[in-house]
Amino acid sequence: MKQLLFLSFLFGVTAHCIAQTDPLTQSHGARTQGMGSAKVFLPDSWTYFNNIGALDRIENSEISVGFDHRYGMPELSTVDLAFGWKTDFGTLGLGMSRFGGKLFNQQLLGVGFSNTMGIVSIGAKLDWFQTQIEGFGSGHAFLFSLGGIAELGPKFFLGANFSNLNRAKISQNSEQRLPTAIQLGITYLPVESIRILVEMEKDIALDPIAKAGIEYQLRDWIVLRTGISSNPGRLSFGLGLRKDQFGFDYAYGQNSALGRTHHVSLVLKIGER
Repeated sequence: MKQLLFLSFLFGVTAHCIAQTDPLTQSHGARTQGMGSAKVFLPDSWTYFNNIGALDRIENSEISVGFDHRYGMPELSTVDLAFGWKTDFGTLGLGMSRFGGKLFNQQLLGVGFSNTMGIVSIGAKLDWFQTQIEGFGSGHAFLFSLGGIAELGPKFFLGANFSNLNRAKISQNSEQRLPTAIQLGITYLPVESIRILVEMEKDIALDPIAKAGIEYQLRDWIVLRTGISSNPGRLSFGLGLRKDQFGFDYAYGQNSALGRTHHVSLVLKIGER
């Protein structure tokens, strides 16, 4: 009975705050979480998850680890890792993520590649995704995703990400399909210290979500962030600290229906190019 009640609540939460929970639909990294989950073009290693097409826009190879704690429930937490390796022919990416607890959990492991040709960067990735429910078994599937960034000018960037294009099912024995979503967004850099993102996200089975975020570099080593998203309404704030090759990001989110979320990320840049 305890398992049934928890799973009923969990699926209710997931349906209500889609794009904020499981490894497929959430925004990864405290940087994007502090900007209303806007994610189409923030050039860091977390773009492996958020938009594989933008991964080649990172300046150096880097590795990031993160932890998300939602609504005071360990069962809704996520731990993840992202890695971007710059080469002369493009950028290779690796992503690992785990969401959930003992009764219900989801794991993702994948590899991807991104390259820049003129003003356009494009990328693709293949993820292995597993869902496990205690007492009910587990299922897995492979997902194919594409993304890209176009530089419209020195201050404007247009981005798009298409996740789970093959519309994979949750398992071979189920007709339920995993989320397939499209994200479109514009990034505007009015000055060197400010980044503005406006995005629209649409899961093919759900209502669209609007997002907007601002990032302001207060000092060379301090970055402030804020953002808002809809469906359901969510306000977020973030802080970033940078020192040489190391970085720390924290984000706080307030969901109008469910409560608070906390997100922490650590970043290490590897080498210089």
